[in-house]
Amino acid sequence: MEYQNLSVKPCSFKHLLFAIVLIFAFLASFADAAIHYHEFVIEAKPVKRLCRTHSRIIVNRQFPGPTLEVRDGDILVVKAINKARYNITLHWHGIRQLRNPWADGPEYVTQCPIRPGRSYTYHFTIQNQEGTLWWHAHSRWLRATVYGALIIYPKLGSPYPFPMPKREVPILLGEWWNRNPMDVLRQALFTGAGPNVSDAYTINGQPGDLYRCSSKETAIFPVEAGETILLRIINSAMNQELFFGVANHKLTVVAVDAAYTKPFSTNVIMIAPGQTTNVLLTADQPPARYYMAAHAYNSANAPFDNTTTTAILEYKSKKGQSSKPIFPQLPGFNDTATATAFTAQLRSPFEVKVPIEIDESLFFTVGLGLINCSNPNSPRCQGPNGTRFAASINNVSFVLPRRNSLMQAYYQGQPGIFTTDFPPVPPIQFDYTGNVSRGLWQPVKGTKLFKLKFGSKVQIVFQDTSIVTTENHPMHLHGYQFYVVGSGFGNFDPRNDPAKFNLVDPPERNTIGTPPGGWVAIRFVADNPGIWLLHCHIDTHLPWGLAMAFLVENGFGKLQTVKPPPLDLPQC
Repeated sequence: MEYQNLSVKPCSFKHLLFAIVLIFAFLASFADAAIHYHEFVIEAKPVKRLCRTHSRIIVNRQFPGPTLEVRDGDILVVKAINKARYNITLHWHGIRQLRNPWADGPEYVTQCPIRPGRSYTYHFTIQNQEGTLWWHAHSRWLRATVYGALIIYPKLGSPYPFPMPKREVPILLGEWWNRNPMDVLRQALFTGAGPNVSDAYTINGQPGDLYRCSSKETAIFPVEAGETILLRIINSAMNQELFFGVANHKLTVVAVDAAYTKPFSTNVIMIAPGQTTNVLLTADQPPARYYMAAHAYNSANAPFDNTTTTAILEYKSKKGQSSKPIFPQLPGFNDTATATAFTAQLRSPFEVKVPIEIDESLFFTVGLGLINCSNPNSPRCQGPNGTRFAASINNVSFVLPRRNSLMQAYYQGQPGIFTTDFPPVPPIQFDYTGNVSRGLWQPVKGTKLFKLKFGSKVQIVFQDTSIVTTENHPMHLHGYQFYVVGSGFGNFDPRNDPAKFNLVDPPERNTIGTPPGGWVAIRFVADNPGIWLLHCHIDTHLPWGLAMAFLVENGFGKLQTVKPPPLDLPQC
């Protein structure tokens, strides 16, 4: 009897066979996924630029830092070892970090900083993302030299939605200071004035031919006549939107911020700090040497670095052509029309699911401000007319905590670190882009978060203001991609402007600029629990307070709940 009960009937055998096939299919889905282990040693090393050798904080003796190459579905494990004299954190810009804010990186937001002599291992999975992203320090101004590319290829067997390029080239645009960038920031925060502008822009860490002592190290990219290459362009500059072009060559835009776009052709791109743009370039010109170049798009009434960085696109078969590279025509530094026209062409390649019924409609004024001083002649009040510069969203100038990070305090139930009363609209309505009363120029400091229910559909309209100056503020939302559904100049009109929104094929981004003296609207679903920073990616503005954070509550069940923190998470 017992034997008969244990025997396998024909139908049971079929079920067993089916189960085995399912198991193998399940395992096969992970067969192509890989785990990538890296060790990032962060330390001061000599770096020679502009005729002088400087001590700079870099990663693995490389500047820029290592390029990380993964596929969608892969796991990244990066052990950050801090051998520098500053606290530091690392941010993986644009990675969704689903349910995993502990790996996001902004100091005092999702983690306490890694102290000198300590380490922390960032462990995260790439989930349904492919394209060009990047990583950088998220501690004060250390990202001036601590950054690198993060390239996500499609899963094996999944092609690009455009012709396969012959080769791919990361192009990291940066800024260089002869002074220690941390000292530049320290001086600015002491005096209350704006920081000194950079001494050079760079392409892949090199200033290029137009700067002193730089020609020998200018980056050169060889190309065969007739071939098409993919340029993965990253604006890793600290404070400057940039125009970029290649002499006599058209650029076909195919992706931004790790999201594909409808392809379109252009002579120049405008790219803000934090953003990435993928372009195809076909070597269809007479064999020669051609400059690729970048210089400032400066939308504010403020000092800026008015120099130009270059690299060289060099045809391998130039056969006695002039060795002097041909220079591209770039727009003027204040050409907002060209910047706007470029951004307006961006579209998703197909119809997308944009949130329609909005649960949280937020209106955020973003811009600068001034803090009045009781003693305007103080060495600490060297801003305009004896004031100190500030910045805010909805008149709240964001202050990072120091006793604990926001996420650790929230997870541990520690009171007194933050409040959840961030205003959904400005406390006072005014003519945001007109002549603003001086009584509205001084923001209020605070560590205020805005709470979102899991799954809520969110719309944010970012409204630039004319307080101090109008400006393009590249707003970056951690932990999310969003759809850019509309933009315009002047004050947002809630009655008429939404009718013009693109709810069919808007571009998907993680960083978007406010048109100077204008507004931009985004939509997303709050499907990633945790605390996520929203801030201007002009790094001068972050310590001034142009930031806030969302607290996205847990949903139901494990897949809608923040993961427990890792054991080696740094403590404050």
